[in-house]
Amino acid sequence: MNVMGIIFANDATLGALTDKRTIASLPYGGRYRLVDFHLSNMSAAGVRHVGIITRHNYQSLMNHIGSGEEWGLELEEGGLEFLTPYAMSKNDTYHGKLSAIYEAMNVLEYGPEDEYVITCDSAVISNIDLQKVLASHIESGKDVTVVTKAGIANGKKQLDLALKLDDKGGIKDIAVDYIAPADYLASMDIFVMSKKYLRSTIREFIARNLFHMDRDLILGQWQKNAITINVFEFDGKALFNESLDEYYQNSLALIDADVRHDLFEGNHSVFTRVRDRVPSYYGEDCKIQNSILADGCMLEGSVENSVLFRQVTIGKDAQVRSCVIMNDTVVGEGAYLECVILDKDVVVRPGAKLCGTPSHPLVVKRGEIV
Repeated sequence: MNVMGIIFANDATLGALTDKRTIASLPYGGRYRLVDFHLSNMSAAGVRHVGIITRHNYQSLMNHIGSGEEWGLELEEGGLEFLTPYAMSKNDTYHGKLSAIYEAMNVLEYGPEDEYVITCDSAVISNIDLQKVLASHIESGKDVTVVTKAGIANGKKQLDLALKLDDKGGIKDIAVDYIAPADYLASMDIFVMSKKYLRSTIREFIARNLFHMDRDLILGQWQKNAITINVFEFDGKALFNESLDEYYQNSLALIDADVRHDLFEGNHSVFTRVRDRVPSYYGEDCKIQNSILADGCMLEGSVENSVLFRQVTIGKDAQVRSCVIMNDTVVGEGAYLECVILDKDVVVRPGAKLCGTPSHPLVVKRGEIV
């Protein structure tokens, strides 16, 4: 089956954590990046032509993905392409996903005419079998397939795209930027359509100042009865990292073995760039409870209910509780941290005390000394 993939790298912002990186390159789970899940999903489904659309702060993303070898997507024609502003034929202001694809229309010119396109957003991660999604789309014979997840809508979270089904599985209602009640399905920002349909639709929409996938293509065309939509309901874990609080909660959710298994082993393995380090060192007096630790750490204090990335140092008598600590960060002796996210290369001075709350974690920017 001829399939290509498009990954949007910049559509969500998480404050200080995405000031100097895309959401796609945001570290996750001790040694991964959010984009790893999308590249692994596509690779497992046999997608060998992937375009990554990114607008700014993409150096970290390019450094992480490199040639794409870990995912079988070596940089070559028909392999993996970085669709940056400098690589696109135009460099207009970003308006929406349809506008972004239009500026990189050359990526839709490559390959067979009967090719299908799978688009996804980096903020929502899952271990999904995209072959099943594609098979459902083809069997339905409809214009677009929207991948959805139940249990996300709760009357509190605003959803980019929410869908409500009737008793027969047909679409009863669609809403955009809607705080939906629990009987709605949340879009996982994964869409499937034919290349021919996407290409012709984008050209028509851009000519009429319509730029958005959710509002203009899905909702707008559905209201006009001008589009047929297939809804694929995903039954695995789907983690929405669309806010700082969600990212923090989803990071600590990995401490749950069921969540880890579903995300990393549910349908296939999740690959990342290989960075071998020495094993972590556990000091004689250190205490580690219910935590995830990557390699290369130096542990002399206590760590509880936390996620530590590579080469993190926890000084003697330091206490770390419910924290996310990224690469090469040093926590000094006797420091106390609770509900804190430390970005890379942070130094916490000896005896310092940093406290957030579970709903509002404290964030320390990359490279800061506190």
